[in-house]
Amino acid sequence: MRNLARTTLLAVFGLALAAAPAAAQDTPKSGGTLRILVHPEPPHLVTALGQASGTVTIGGKVFESLLTFDFELNPKPGLAERWEVSADGLTYTFHLRPNAKWHDGKPFTSADVAFTTQEFLMKTHPRARGVFSRVAAVETPDARTIVYKLKEKFSPFLYAFELSGAPMMPKHLYEGTDFDKNPANEKPIGTGPFRFVAWKKGESLQLERNPDYYRQGRPYLDGISFHFIPDAAARTVAMEQGAVDQAQFDAVQFTDLERLRRNPALTVADKGQEFIAPLVLMDMNSRRPPFDDKRFRKALMHAIDRNFIKDRIFYGQGKVPTGPIASSTRNYDPKVATYPYDQEKAKALLDEMGLKPKADGTRADIKILALPYGDHWTRLAEYLRESFRRVGVRATVENTDPGNWIQRYTNWDYDIVYTFFYQYADPALGVGRTYLCSNVRKVFLANANGYCNQRVDDLFTAATAETDETKKQAYYSEIQRLITEDLPVGFLLELQFPVVMNKRLRDAITTAHGPNDAYADAWLAR
Repeated sequence: MRNLARTTLLAVFGLALAAAPAAAQDTPKSGGTLRILVHPEPPHLVTALGQASGTVTIGGKVFESLLTFDFELNPKPGLAERWEVSADGLTYTFHLRPNAKWHDGKPFTSADVAFTTQEFLMKTHPRARGVFSRVAAVETPDARTIVYKLKEKFSPFLYAFELSGAPMMPKHLYEGTDFDKNPANEKPIGTGPFRFVAWKKGESLQLERNPDYYRQGRPYLDGISFHFIPDAAARTVAMEQGAVDQAQFDAVQFTDLERLRRNPALTVADKGQEFIAPLVLMDMNSRRPPFDDKRFRKALMHAIDRNFIKDRIFYGQGKVPTGPIASSTRNYDPKVATYPYDQEKAKALLDEMGLKPKADGTRADIKILALPYGDHWTRLAEYLRESFRRVGVRATVENTDPGNWIQRYTNWDYDIVYTFFYQYADPALGVGRTYLCSNVRKVFLANANGYCNQRVDDLFTAATAETDETKKQAYYSEIQRLITEDLPVGFLLELQFPVVMNKRLRDAITTAHGPNDAYADAWLAR
């Protein structure tokens, strides 16, 4: 298999394998082409039309938003150099950079921002639509100023202006067109530090340095080449042998992480996903017995060793969560009901429900709809099945293709399903959708399990409108206590997706967006 992987690698790249990295350098050097593995190959590059992981990783170098965010989730200048929020929390004023241009040379103006947020994203981006539908009026007093007046307070409004939530689109190319079919989608035009050159489908994609980028002296790199290798073993060999410089998300097999960590030429990033903060949830369909009894849901949680999931299935890439808000994001509170691994406690809860063991030891039969996105997700289903068997719950694992998996989850056709949810820096943007009564809809990644607690809804509403951070924290603390007590879903893992880099790559992971960010500061030591 290793020989096959090496042959595949050489066929794809058509080059000799790189030598070991040069001696360390501390001063950024200009030049060189960064080589990044992306898997799977994205369907398109326009982040405003869809947020597949490959689309955002590549598109984040082409398209930008008004803001970016540091590791502590503080807003930092992007296409907006500064901003103000009114005392009543209803007016947001952004001052745009005076020298930002689109890749075709046209100036970037407030008209582009208004068009993007009030027209383009309202048609193409459900998450953005939920934010910008709260806007009562938009004013563009000049080409460098845009003012948003909200209908009511919405405290996470600034967090909407990030690379995947509100990527800016050129009005002069898209206004009055079918956004999905616009010819510019094939050769995207953004404002970012890199501009599109060519895409050889099934093989590679090229970006080059934007010579008119508004940050003087940036980017350092001459360009970035993205490579699409379907074979997992070949991707690992590419990283080990120095034929590529970076691999992230599903381009890295968790089973290969220990091997890659031992390679002295490589490093694994431990920061850069604070904005998305992936949280792996086990969704239990509370419309169906016995899942409609929270004692059953709690029993299943006590049956699971989540440290085993973290260490043996995901190879240490994450933390054991305590509730619906990840510890790396805002408004986290650990003072909640917890469910440590305890098989006897699980059995006691099942006994209390009247689910006594039958002659074969079985108390109940359930089904697990496995996430079809890689071997580690398949192994998670197998581990859950074995864990539940040990307390008398017989689980059948159902395997399917990605399209059918999405359809079944969206249509509530499951007992147990698991996947990861992004938190998007504020609970109002990424957490509430899973628990709100108003979001019990047949929409992908909405509230699929049917959980409804009106007090939780009221608290989310209050927290969203609250600008006093102490009061807001009190609301979110109560939300976390209520949800962990009701336990509509199981909290399996705060996941840190692998980002493996050659040590000659410097200053790539500098924000909470990690490998999806613009890479204007990234450089290659030589």
